[in-house]
Amino acid sequence: MIIFDRFRQALIRPGLLAAGLVLAAAGAAAAQQSPAPLGSPAATRVIDGLQLPAPGVPFGGKIERNALQSTPFWQPRTVPPEGAPNVLLILTDDVGFGAPSTFGGVVPTPALDRIAEMGLRYTNMHSTALCSPTRAALLTGRNHHSAGFGVISEQATGFPGYDSIITKDKATIGRVLSDNGYNTSWFGKNHNTPGFQISMMGPFDQWPTGMGFDYFYGFMGGDTSQWTPGNLFRNTTQIYPSQTQKGFNLITAMADEAIDYLAQLNTLGPDQPWFVYYAPGGTHAPHHPTPEWIKKITDMKLFDEGWNKLRDTIFANQKRLGVIPDTAELTAWPSDLLKDWDKLTADEQKMFIRQANVYAAYLAYTDAEIGRVIDAVEANGDLDNTLIIYISGDNGSSAEGTLQGTPNEVAMFNGVEVPVEVQLKDFYDLWGSEYTYNHMAVAWSWAFDTPFKWTKQISSHFGGTRQGMAIAWPKVITDKGGIRNQFAHVIDIVPTILEVSDIRQPSVVDGIAQSPIEGTSLAYTFDKANAGEPSHHRTQYFEMFGNYALYHEGWSLVDKVKRPSWVTFGPAQPDPATPDWELYDLTKDWTQNTDVAAANPEKVKELEAIWWREAEKYQVLPLDASVTGRIVTPRPSVTAGRREFSFPPRMTGISNGVAPTILSASYTFTAEVTVPEDGGNGMIITQGGRFAGYGLYIDKGKPTFDWNLVGLKNQTWQAKDALTPGKHTIVFDFKYDGLGIATLAFNNLSGIGQSGTGTLSVDGKVVDTQKMEQTIPIILAWDENMDIGSDTGTPVNDKVYQVPFDFTGTIDSLKLVVDHPQLSDADKAKLEAAMKKAAD
Repeated sequence: MIIFDRFRQALIRPGLLAAGLVLAAAGAAAAQQSPAPLGSPAATRVIDGLQLPAPGVPFGGKIERNALQSTPFWQPRTVPPEGAPNVLLILTDDVGFGAPSTFGGVVPTPALDRIAEMGLRYTNMHSTALCSPTRAALLTGRNHHSAGFGVISEQATGFPGYDSIITKDKATIGRVLSDNGYNTSWFGKNHNTPGFQISMMGPFDQWPTGMGFDYFYGFMGGDTSQWTPGNLFRNTTQIYPSQTQKGFNLITAMADEAIDYLAQLNTLGPDQPWFVYYAPGGTHAPHHPTPEWIKKITDMKLFDEGWNKLRDTIFANQKRLGVIPDTAELTAWPSDLLKDWDKLTADEQKMFIRQANVYAAYLAYTDAEIGRVIDAVEANGDLDNTLIIYISGDNGSSAEGTLQGTPNEVAMFNGVEVPVEVQLKDFYDLWGSEYTYNHMAVAWSWAFDTPFKWTKQISSHFGGTRQGMAIAWPKVITDKGGIRNQFAHVIDIVPTILEVSDIRQPSVVDGIAQSPIEGTSLAYTFDKANAGEPSHHRTQYFEMFGNYALYHEGWSLVDKVKRPSWVTFGPAQPDPATPDWELYDLTKDWTQNTDVAAANPEKVKELEAIWWREAEKYQVLPLDASVTGRIVTPRPSVTAGRREFSFPPRMTGISNGVAPTILSASYTFTAEVTVPEDGGNGMIITQGGRFAGYGLYIDKGKPTFDWNLVGLKNQTWQAKDALTPGKHTIVFDFKYDGLGIATLAFNNLSGIGQSGTGTLSVDGKVVDTQKMEQTIPIILAWDENMDIGSDTGTPVNDKVYQVPFDFTGTIDSLKLVVDHPQLSDADKAKLEAAMKKAAD
């Protein structure tokens, strides 16, 4: 590894390393040997790191027939190279470039400000435009398709670039650092375990503890309720602290966990370097700040003048701070897509201001809790030699809130929009509380991406990919408050950490040859003398949902956006491999404002060839423009292909990814129960909760089947009479009217979300029959579980019960039979014809 000697001299013993030389294995081990004799309990060693785990040291003791005449020899403990820094890697969620105060935003983010002021501010950092993909690239140093995360794990498909599996030839930074003697931990969001592998039976090799992290405290999946997280784990054990801790909020709880954990490390091994990956859920929906933060931000009146004025304010702040060039132009407001503020009604303005205040409170709250973690690092005496990398957002601000915002993000993914008048009437005062899964209107998201165009999901334009980043290393970086404008990408973080810690990328891990790291170290930018150095990252492809782009040596070739990022429900563009190119000269046009493709046809042709080369190299193909429809794609979970299921009397925490799905299908639940004198009470089986789900339960003796339709209404089947004491058989049978998910293979959504008829029977007698005019087409509440005999998370019906709603009788038998519709030849012919017509 090439060492930048200006910064390493203060950290490494003189003469140990020379700039430009590759670390020699034997020399490193000898030079960094601890003072304790080899073989003693206190002995340590530095490994060369090329083979992980490193081979043991040959036994150097003596073995006779008796222990008294023998000499023991302990294997030395592996430690990082002398002077290697601690690393605090912070990644927030869904934060646009122009949201935090550090990069011109109006939302106060003093923790990010602090890192920028004691280090460097990076203005040209890029994500992949989406959650899981960015995180996979960040943790492996490889492009997101190379790491199997072309999309989020819930949309995985059976192609190498899209199957949501980080293969064994791409060891994470956690694994590399851990095997080199670091203590490694992960707090917050984990969106990089395949959804179909999140179960108590594993496998666990794709969980944080299986990917090199000694400790994990966080949630599994794309997001969660911060008030009542139903997918929260400590290592591989599911936990439900919100059920017992009044006022619980995960943003604060994970900061407490990280602070306590660092205190333990500081007590037990103060000299052992640590790596903390800190990834809070903020500010991904649902936006869940505390009421105190909502009041604080609301009182500041940051958004009362609307989103058009907000963009102007942010843009002026960015010029004043120097985080965009003086020549940068503010991209035009898309009046053909989004309303101007002064065209809104008073009710719309009132609701939208509330949405923005709650979002901003969430961002400020998240940053404040990050600040507490940084304060703890300082209090422990570790700040001076800690490399802190704070990336503001894993993609641009999210447009998944629809054009008018939503009190329930789950509704949006099922194609349901909630009118402003309903939001004002039913949710205004609740916005941000545990009774909402809230998201803001698209126009706010566009404004928070100032000065760029577009939002999260759009990989071609910087509104989807440009992230603010600050890096501090007090002992080394002397250009306090400096600004760096070099093009960079999240795949550059792993090689940066390896270089500054003087650890090599391994050639072999667990006997498997490692693929090359695809990023470029940013360590050269730490030196003020290199502030104007051209970027070492010369070429970078982008792709998300069939929208793509290429950065190459100051040029940006982008595919014109064909699907607005808030249009997620509907058929996909049939031929994403046919681009409509735009071209931007970034040396003159920082914001991608002026398309020069027509004037530079040869440059377009040159860059297009490079894009296709990169796409083939990094597993980007085949291109797929589908979005929501991919969520229902069958995947290889432990329940895949099964129709019949038998459940025990009690089991909780079966995740969405492995629970049998009954969406867009016929199904039958059969429960044999024994109830007490009062007829019994409690949950028999449920999946989902307050924001979408179902439950078969007994309500004060009355058998009930309850569908929660994305938090907007409940449809309930219930017996009129309470059960008598003793044994009973309860059956809920649903006959679905549609063609099912098989229509998706023809780029047609007509088979999902259709009507059906439900029949509730008790002891062979029909007690209630109802038509369900529309069913949930795509997904239930993803941060909730399937539970039997109890209910974790949130209730399916708040008006009927509260969790855990333990069943007071006995479940003697519980079975589920699912019947997915099968397409006839005539159905297939019609769908083929419709698909061809749409393509033409």
